[in-house]
Amino acid sequence: MGKGGKSHEEASIGEEENMAAWLVGLNTLKIQPFKLPPLGPRDVRVRMKAVGICGSDVHFLKTLRLADFVVKEPMVIGHECAGIIEEVGGEVKNLVPGDRVALEPGISCWRCDLCKEGRYNLCPEMKFFATPPVHGSLANQVVHPADLCFKLPDNVSLEEGAMCEPLSVGVHACRRANIGPGKNVLVMGAGPIGLVTMLAARAFGAPRIVVVDVDDNRLSVAKDLGADGVVKVSTNMQDVPEEVERICKVMGAGVDVSFDCAGFNKTMSTALSATRAGGKVCLVGMGHSEMTVPLTPAAAREVDIIGIFRYKNTWPLCLEFLRSGKIDVKPLITHRYGFSQKEVEEAFETSARGGNAIKVMFNL
Repeated sequence: MGKGGKSHEEASIGEEENMAAWLVGLNTLKIQPFKLPPLGPRDVRVRMKAVGICGSDVHFLKTLRLADFVVKEPMVIGHECAGIIEEVGGEVKNLVPGDRVALEPGISCWRCDLCKEGRYNLCPEMKFFATPPVHGSLANQVVHPADLCFKLPDNVSLEEGAMCEPLSVGVHACRRANIGPGKNVLVMGAGPIGLVTMLAARAFGAPRIVVVDVDDNRLSVAKDLGADGVVKVSTNMQDVPEEVERICKVMGAGVDVSFDCAGFNKTMSTALSATRAGGKVCLVGMGHSEMTVPLTPAAAREVDIIGIFRYKNTWPLCLEFLRSGKIDVKPLITHRYGFSQKEVEEAFETSARGGNAIKVMFNL
């Protein structure tokens, strides 16, 4: 089950019980005991203080699966997290009890070729919070490797620390697409990942950013967060040519890089069509496992298509962006809940419902 802990059935009676939110069945979450593993010499025990709900958490709750990952037995949910160090292993030198930390949720093997190349996010042996069969972090406490716990600057809150996880997706996408001054950016989708990608692109120096979505409320949020222009679109594929024309008009220049943060036929088709010759399209969202898109015309214009999977080596940069004020994630946190059975259920309902909810956060 990974570093996170052991089955609730192994929880000992008589010691202070560590409680966690368990996904025990379709649309069923229960707060139950969660036995922690022994602390290894390079591990730390962290008391969770802030845990965000990700779209993948909601997807697991609603379907018990995500892509090839299937929940076959009860699993602790949650992976966007920050907390306070309670105990450190004997070989841990860089952290002490009381330190506030943000946790990178994936433990790679560090032995395979991909890890040795530095692309540890692609490690086939990755153990990632709340990805079956590994337990997550919506719990009172977790045990995690010290080298994946990053000390928060004094002016960065625990909630902001938890937001490093979704922000890391945007930062990794911007690195993959080589965003910098002079690169005009199009963001397809103004959900949480689209918004953090927009914020990251601005921090990387993109001079002009246009955000596209089907929802007026989300576009309003994007505008408030600094988008230079927004374009409302439909879900009808027939509208792509006209919408591309509007996007290019709002951009007022060529689209150098497009980020598809939704991952649907229409969003990818729009991104491919709107991006200038010689530009790039980065697929961030994974709404569809298969797509039908105008690949040949894009190839004829030498539009590069790149993908991303999670992130690597992003926490230090995310924390610096937050410390310096180059990125402000606080407006993305729209709903907060405590850690009771009722509040856990309400929080996931709020996140699943969408509406004006962007990031739903637990304060433990």
